[in-house]
Amino acid sequence: MYTQFLGNYLLQQGLVTQDQLFNAMSRLSQTHIKLGTIAIHEGLMTANEVDECLYVQTREDKRFGEIAVERGYLLEDQVSELLSMQTPEFLLLGQNLVEDGIFSYEELERVMFDYKSDTELYDLSLDVENQDAVENIISKFFVMAELQPNDLNVMYLELMFNSLIRFIGEDFTPLTPMVLDEFPITFGVTQMVVGDHEFETHIDCDRETAIAFSSRYAKEDFGEFNEYIVAALEDFLNLHNGLFIVNVSNQLSKDISLSPPYITEEGVISGPNKCVDFPVAYPFGTVHLIVAF
Repeated sequence: MYTQFLGNYLLQQGLVTQDQLFNAMSRLSQTHIKLGTIAIHEGLMTANEVDECLYVQTREDKRFGEIAVERGYLLEDQVSELLSMQTPEFLLLGQNLVEDGIFSYEELERVMFDYKSDTELYDLSLDVENQDAVENIISKFFVMAELQPNDLNVMYLELMFNSLIRFIGEDFTPLTPMVLDEFPITFGVTQMVVGDHEFETHIDCDRETAIAFSSRYAKEDFGEFNEYIVAALEDFLNLHNGLFIVNVSNQLSKDISLSPPYITEEGVISGPNKCVDFPVAYPFGTVHLIVAF
């Protein structure tokens, strides 16, 4: 999930455009990590040292690791350790942006430092997503919307991001959330969570985006808007919310249940307190995740 958070940060800071970001994200599965990228991330080499080794590589038929060892930047044991590390996609994203000419390695090094400082991810591991770090970043989305985070709403948003990754695809970026008195509906699915804590959940998008979203979820190529699109959207929201109430019951000992999902094509959504819009941008369009607390 760090990849999506990094994408949000890059967009917020105006460091990339959505097109540049999605282009880099679309190649993650085909990208192989470079030793220099990991060495910079682990603090074993500077960006200038990596650039120097890459330049030498264009003049000599040697591996990057050999050159780094010869020049005293790395030990042989460090090269072996770096090569054995698992590679997270957020690091691949940064490397793709360098290869696309969006950043130099020096600029990427600075961006990653600023990102870690901003999100307090000083101990960010290469291969394990730290639960406390994830919850901390998600809490910042509520702070950005000037809404006080709590265990329930942080759990809901974290699970929603995980559901999108699992069922729709990893190539999305959460955009800046907004607190609204009410949200005007375009088209979507609504479902109530009822019990100890009641709120309204809604997925909203235009019909073309709904077709693409549902096609990914159902793993079918829907060419036009029809009842299968509606059924897929309902099933996604119901599945996600079902997972949520199980987690709430197990972790927070709260008694909540779901009403059946239903299609909403007009009108507005509003809550007794706050209506929060968490927009999520995919290459095929923007999906609005609405929670009315």
